[in-house]
Amino acid sequence: MMLLDFVYYGFIAVVFIQVIFYLGIFGKFAFKKPSKESRKIVDVSVIICAKNEAENLKNFLPSIISQDYPNFEIVLINDASSDDTLDVMETFANENANIKIVDVKNIEAFWGNKKYALTLGIKASKNEHLLFTDADCKPVSKYWIQEMCSQFNDEKSIVLGYGAYSKIKKSFLNKIIRFETLVTALQYFSFAKIGLPYMGVGRNLAYAKAEFFKANGFINHIKIRSGDDDLFINQVATKKNTAISFSKKSFTISKPKTKFKDWIKQKRRHISTANHYKLHHKILLTLIYCTQLLFWILAIILFAFTFNWEIVLVIFLTRIIIQFIVFGKTSKKLGENDLIALLPILEVFLITIQFVIFINNLISKPNHWK
Repeated sequence: MMLLDFVYYGFIAVVFIQVIFYLGIFGKFAFKKPSKESRKIVDVSVIICAKNEAENLKNFLPSIISQDYPNFEIVLINDASSDDTLDVMETFANENANIKIVDVKNIEAFWGNKKYALTLGIKASKNEHLLFTDADCKPVSKYWIQEMCSQFNDEKSIVLGYGAYSKIKKSFLNKIIRFETLVTALQYFSFAKIGLPYMGVGRNLAYAKAEFFKANGFINHIKIRSGDDDLFINQVATKKNTAISFSKKSFTISKPKTKFKDWIKQKRRHISTANHYKLHHKILLTLIYCTQLLFWILAIILFAFTFNWEIVLVIFLTRIIIQFIVFGKTSKKLGENDLIALLPILEVFLITIQFVIFINNLISKPNHWK
């Protein structure tokens, strides 16, 4: 019985911590109303790094070219592709004067390193403000550049955006992918809102070129294959210089993985970069994950033994209701409403997958971005 007492009080402590996270941190974004910006116009270089993305460029590049914005260039980086990526880029460049091509050849020191290719593209760009997306990403509106760049001002030099994934009907994997994306966005938007920005996603991210050169580019983590987005932001973002953009017109949308093994491979690479975050970020993110995991484990144990089950049920439902409210508000903001009905199932599945990925990453490390 003493062991169950320990589990019981541990469960209360875990729920208490979770409620603090949901109401004190995540709620800052969930209940935030969009602010009306002055729509400052800045010259922008849209940077797209592509490796073997010929077909995606054909499909998605027109949505970048047709953006309603007065002055922007598009910097297309061909990262040593072996398909027709360069030919596709040249075709678009011949028809659009604002497209610049940077053709990157592999060199031994930086083979397969996206950061090297991006560095060359950034140096080739002519504008002070840089807006990044991927070759398989499509802005959801023609005002994408306008919405993202409206957040720049004399103080804000970094803008974190939302990169969604398209919906696939009757696909549980698709729901897991989009739920994980929703959870990640809730976390990095919320932490930025309270003055602790720790990451952004390269599918939709903007920053001033001055931030890049002030940090000596990616030099601090150049040997880490991934992290051109989250590790860089983790290094340079502060309470004062970081803004968020969550207007639906500022979103991008990408094609999600359709095979479970491909998604796991992608997530292994992404999760491996978290080991290189600043210590206080790692502590907070670890605490979030551990309390999520313990919430379900301890609840199952207490319900299985019907230990103080009436109180446990009230505590359990309180946490679930708070979670539903916060995620409901967030999913409405980010256009992921269909995920809410499956929230507990998706959460348990994602927690389990993340644990498996963590163990796999301890055994072997993912290396290349493509």
